[in-house]
Amino acid sequence: MSKKTVAQLVVETLQKAGTKHCYGIVGDTLNYVTEAIHKSDIKWIHVRHEEVGAFAAGAEAYLTGTLTACAGSCGPGSLHFINGLFESHRNGAPVVLIASQLATSSLNTDFPQEVDFKAVYSSCSVFCEQISNPLEAQRITALAAQTAINKKGVAVIILPVDISQIKVDDNPAIHTYHPSPVITPSDEELQSISQLLAKGKKIGIYAGLGCQNAHDELIAIAKKLKAPIAHTSRAKDFVEYDNPYNVGMTGMLGIESGFHMVKNCDTLLLLGADFAWSQFYPDNATIIQIDKEASHLGRRHPITLGALGDIKATLNKLLPLLSEKEDVSFLDHHTQMHTKTIAKLDKKAQRTPSGQIHPQYLVELLDQYASEDAAFTADGGSAMVWILRHIKANGKRRTLTSLKHGTMANAMPQALGIQKAFPNRQVISLSGDGGLTMLLGDLLTAVQEKLPVKIVVLNNSSLNFVELEQKVEGLVNNYTDLQNPDLAKLAEVIGFYGKKVTHSDDLESAVKEFLDQKGPALLDVHTSPYELVMPPQIETGQVLGMAMYTVKATLAGRTEDVTGLLIDNFVKK
Repeated sequence: MSKKTVAQLVVETLQKAGTKHCYGIVGDTLNYVTEAIHKSDIKWIHVRHEEVGAFAAGAEAYLTGTLTACAGSCGPGSLHFINGLFESHRNGAPVVLIASQLATSSLNTDFPQEVDFKAVYSSCSVFCEQISNPLEAQRITALAAQTAINKKGVAVIILPVDISQIKVDDNPAIHTYHPSPVITPSDEELQSISQLLAKGKKIGIYAGLGCQNAHDELIAIAKKLKAPIAHTSRAKDFVEYDNPYNVGMTGMLGIESGFHMVKNCDTLLLLGADFAWSQFYPDNATIIQIDKEASHLGRRHPITLGALGDIKATLNKLLPLLSEKEDVSFLDHHTQMHTKTIAKLDKKAQRTPSGQIHPQYLVELLDQYASEDAAFTADGGSAMVWILRHIKANGKRRTLTSLKHGTMANAMPQALGIQKAFPNRQVISLSGDGGLTMLLGDLLTAVQEKLPVKIVVLNNSSLNFVELEQKVEGLVNNYTDLQNPDLAKLAEVIGFYGKKVTHSDDLESAVKEFLDQKGPALLDVHTSPYELVMPPQIETGQVLGMAMYTVKATLAGRTEDVTGLLIDNFVKK
């Protein structure tokens, strides 16, 4: 029987599990792994910072649903992946990290660069094991792959360098399995659900990520119940399009119509949604929750009935049990409110006489001129709000931002991963100036890997969302200013097409020219520094906090900031 190194067996097992790409930076303890990857069909993507590699791998895995890898050297090398892997752990992307380790003889001796990766990564993974016995390499790797795929999360394989180079028998491959059972509630539970829905006079549907692949069934049940549909931000791509019942999102990133519908319904059908903020649920409604994860039932807000089931299959079984409603007043009220809400949001999505650029106008132009199947990423903060509110879903486009982990600097790295997975697809990153400059070096990865990503920078010379949070608390914003270089010129030096826009009259032509570029491109757009992200419902505390900010800022000599904020958000309409 032929022999292979442990590194070869690990790589071959991951390849058989569907891995196509591995993101990372080479290093001494990883050398046998990278040698094995070089001989395999897995493509190595050389990033400049491991955090970027983790974000990119996670984005590829999230959009493709296939296992994607990243790999790093011992100590700081593999440690750098952690923030990007937390993102995948929380959004359910199947990613495997090969964390190479010092030789086993050096472990537990406080040797330079020694890091206990199991202690570090156990909190952000569904599998985390060290290969200590070379004969167990295939089994541990197969279990890691299978767990990441089926539990939709991060698997970490810790591989000491001395173990990686040992040769062992090349036994038959251990297969990974991905069963797809279809689960529905019992007949008794379905009857109970239909009875509760029959009693409802103002029924609303709140659709979450679990509604992916259930679009037609969702529309059918809304039609039968005459129920408006609100959706979570993560469900936008699958619920919003071709949907006459859509009333948008609720929550802090949501809009007025979605907020009021959920708060005012007397019966809420919660479908595949694990929305965390309990204050946005209705106070006195009958709540029916259906989810494929039993642990999600009732964990965010008290519910009347909880049932375990795949949304598509469950709705197909539930539909014949429902009588069609006739009263459309609740539905019409909130769909009309949705139309008015969208019109109100679009007021700033236009040129201004002063030339000032509102971010809403920028994103509406991206929406207008981007390709039909474009993929959009957005940094945490105000960028994600504009993407969610102003990029229209059409059943082909995808949006991705850090909604559960809430990190900065995710958009550009995620765009790299999506572009690598879909080389012929238009991929657009909406990056904040703070987020982009945090991991700026990996613009070089786009050039080196020949990835034609399109990077749009919201350049307001501040950590804008943090500034907003401070103002709402009644605080004068401190330490949020950013002194940026000419990002367009910087991009050109790196090898990008680069263009800077400072006047709204120039923006439309610049967006079209930017999107037409064949290679990587960066559009540096200087947007209004005073733009507020308006929540769907303005609370008294927020008004008082903003009033306190204006008083404090004026007393501190920041009259220009106060005037700009008031004119930009409350005078010009």
